[in-house]
Amino acid sequence: MKNIYLIGVGLIGGSFAIDIKKNNPETVIYGIDASEDHLDKAIALGVIQEKAVLDDIEKADLVIVSIPVDATVKLLPIILDKISDNGLVVDAGSTKEAICKAVEHHPRRRNYLACHPIAGTENSGPTAAISGLYVGKTNIICEVEKTTFKLQEKALKLFTDIGMRIRYMDAVSHDKHIAYVSHLSHISAFMLGKTVIDKERNERDIFDMAGSGFASTVRLAKSSPAMWTPIFEQNKENVIETLEEYINNLEHFKKLMQQDNFSEIFNEMENTNYIKQILNGIN
Repeated sequence: MKNIYLIGVGLIGGSFAIDIKKNNPETVIYGIDASEDHLDKAIALGVIQEKAVLDDIEKADLVIVSIPVDATVKLLPIILDKISDNGLVVDAGSTKEAICKAVEHHPRRRNYLACHPIAGTENSGPTAAISGLYVGKTNIICEVEKTTFKLQEKALKLFTDIGMRIRYMDAVSHDKHIAYVSHLSHISAFMLGKTVIDKERNERDIFDMAGSGFASTVRLAKSSPAMWTPIFEQNKENVIETLEEYINNLEHFKKLMQQDNFSEIFNEMENTNYIKQILNGIN
């Protein structure tokens, strides 16, 4: 793939660009972004080589869309209108059902591969892009059967070359599962941060007394609201379901505290320690 176009030159798209360029020095990576400042920074950092506009993507071998999911829903049909018959469009959205529905009847649906790389940090923008972000990470691909096989092959090689594992899933199942393991985590972090800010008015107290446990738990609260609000909106029903279950668990824990039932609290935490085995198995 000689000409690759990034729509959104931040953490996700930029990190793709860095490692793709490393593996394919002859590739030229073009950037399209609503922020001229982001494009200038991306060029200065070597994340992209050239600026571009949407009409240029008719020359693209590959377009990587890494913008907020609400913008993806609106822009993806336009991108497919412009892509050549041999070009491929992939996205990196954290929701999949709404995005897939937006192009399900598009005449070039076969040129689109619905992806969700399970990787990232709490940082954003082109300065957040890093090499190796995707090594050992899973890329969930939805509705793979709707993409032309030869384009699938090109994309899968690109992903595996930068160290990704591939998993296939339907879009509805993806959104349900990701609500638990990703979206709920972000809501928990945002609300923990809000609780502390609301109650601890002295910023110095927060800074001095916050340990590594608090810092790691609240890390996701530094994430971009512009990115996460549309994710919660698109996955509203699944997110509400996960919140109801989470709130029930919190209420149960609170009740055990009120009852001074610390032996059961111990049992609850000990049983939950099993998560270590699950995550160690993944890593």
